[in-house]
Amino acid sequence: MRRVLLPHIISEDPAPAGGAIRDFAGRSMGTSWSVRLVAAPGDALAHIAQGLQRQLDCVVAEMSHWESDSDLGRFNRSAAGSWHVLPPAFFDVLAFAMEVARESGGACDPCAGELVNLWGFGPHGRFDQPGFVPPSGGRIEAALAARPVLLEREGRRALQPGGVQLDLSAVAKGYSVDRLAFYLKSQGILHFLVEVGGELRGAGVKPDGQPWWVALEQVPGMAADELVLALHGLAVATSGDYRRYFELDGRRYSHTIDPRNGMPIANDLASVTVVHPQCMAADAWSTALTVLGAEQGLRLAERLGLAARFVARGGAEHLSTHLRNMLDE
Repeated sequence: MRRVLLPHIISEDPAPAGGAIRDFAGRSMGTSWSVRLVAAPGDALAHIAQGLQRQLDCVVAEMSHWESDSDLGRFNRSAAGSWHVLPPAFFDVLAFAMEVARESGGACDPCAGELVNLWGFGPHGRFDQPGFVPPSGGRIEAALAARPVLLEREGRRALQPGGVQLDLSAVAKGYSVDRLAFYLKSQGILHFLVEVGGELRGAGVKPDGQPWWVALEQVPGMAADELVLALHGLAVATSGDYRRYFELDGRRYSHTIDPRNGMPIANDLASVTVVHPQCMAADAWSTALTVLGAEQGLRLAERLGLAARFVARGGAEHLSTHLRNMLDE
């Protein structure tokens, strides 16, 4: 069965008269990005591709934990007790991620990069490289004992308490989608679909007046009813343990780490999808809810008013009230 999700608010702004869809694409952060936009005849768009790539390059230069020369990379290597003035975007994204950490009880923590590295999902000592072994309990406990980063909003400063490895993987792609959307709006483009690594945000409509229809990501090998979303003024992100994992001695280790105990998640969930006006929020919350599991995650989604879809390993589906209210029934 095919079900349809509709936004609560619909803009009446039409697409440009005689407009046509133009496509742009590239690569960044180890993945692909794409933009579909509606342009009027004669619109000069030669600069758009370069402008979009430049936005993503700025995100990498500031927030990538894969690039040693990024602002984040330099912070991770800095001395204990040192304060650092962060670029505005870096500070805002980190502050948002730490707010999600507080709201979720630590289920999604940007200060847990060392745990990600220990389990072989970081830039070095990866699980698919020779010589990798899972971390010992002692190494996990040491990483868990690290003090968190402190933020000072006045002056956009951050304190490195010593040894903390920031990792913004759960929020940076979503932020990148939002940044591309903001860039397009700054160029007077109001009808578009933006995608970075599978995370999406849409605005306006296509030339035929239809919204940007997207299917919510399905878990591979799992039969489920299709959910189609009118991505109009909304973003969507999905977190699933089927994307990256390794198996050792008959046990499966997910790339999603629970920062509360330092272990890869092993709950009942296969995926969580979140629909939100901001892709950064959808990205972060899909990860946090995945870590919490179906019962606790759904309870938090209800408390915060998040539109979320939980898919269990056996195929059972749970929709939050806010998402269920979007169903066209």
